[in-house]
Amino acid sequence: MSVLLACDFDAADWAAWLPALQAALPGERLLLPQDLAAQPALREDIDVAVVANPPPGQLAGLPRLGLIQSLWAGVDRLLADPTLPAEVPLARMVDPAMNTAMAETALWAVLTLHRHFHLYARQQRAGIWQALPQLRADEIKVAVLGQGQMGGTVMHALRQRGYRAAGWRRGEPLEPVLADCRIVINLLPLTADTRGLIDAAFLARLPTRASLVNLARGAHLVEADLLAALDAGQIAHAVLDVFHQEPLPPTHRFWRHPAVTLLPHAAAQTDPRSAARIAAAGIRAWREGRTVPNQVERSRGY
Repeated sequence: MSVLLACDFDAADWAAWLPALQAALPGERLLLPQDLAAQPALREDIDVAVVANPPPGQLAGLPRLGLIQSLWAGVDRLLADPTLPAEVPLARMVDPAMNTAMAETALWAVLTLHRHFHLYARQQRAGIWQALPQLRADEIKVAVLGQGQMGGTVMHALRQRGYRAAGWRRGEPLEPVLADCRIVINLLPLTADTRGLIDAAFLARLPTRASLVNLARGAHLVEADLLAALDAGQIAHAVLDVFHQEPLPPTHRFWRHPAVTLLPHAAAQTDPRSAARIAAAGIRAWREGRTVPNQVERSRGY
């Protein structure tokens, strides 16, 4: 049996991922999509696919496929592929190293907004020497949308530093969490229910001059509604790591908006060294007849 590596990687990514996967899967025969193109009969041998945003249809026509292991935490693009084999278990990546990285980014964003470091950077460019009011951490309520692995790690990091962190998960009332919050961090999975969640109505529920941190998926946010809220001063600032179109088009208003801080989808990058070992552990569990960790419930979308 063989493992198909169906990953949308450029040359630099492959230079990091391929050695890590080879080291983590020493007893496995690893195949690439180009191997199948050259020898179509190899499709009969593939029983596991390790994937990272493969093109739609790439996992179709693999008669022995028994496990799909994603290298990414989000699986919304995979689930949107109508040719994805419905009967094959799908496991997503849950990496403690990625959770830690996400918590670091979230904490940086909260500290920046709380202590006005983004405003001090603007003042420096303008040659303005002016101290701004400083609140204590326990006077800042932070709403964390999403209470999975990443959301829980972020909540713990914020509370350790004295912030009043309030969590929200799908199905719970939203108003009590948003009431009196100064910063909202979005870490929700992207599903049919959460797509477009952060729209004009959502932003209107926030206290005036609250800030938004979106570290989850661009499709959670209605970008035009956020721009309108920023222009009106309803929302004070937005820290955005994800967008509807990536890379963000050079003409997009987010690039030059004074109340927007951008990251290039870099809040928590997957580390090949740790993620390859986690993927390999899932494959071993499947081969040994044990439960594969972090299987996706397709009806829920994560």
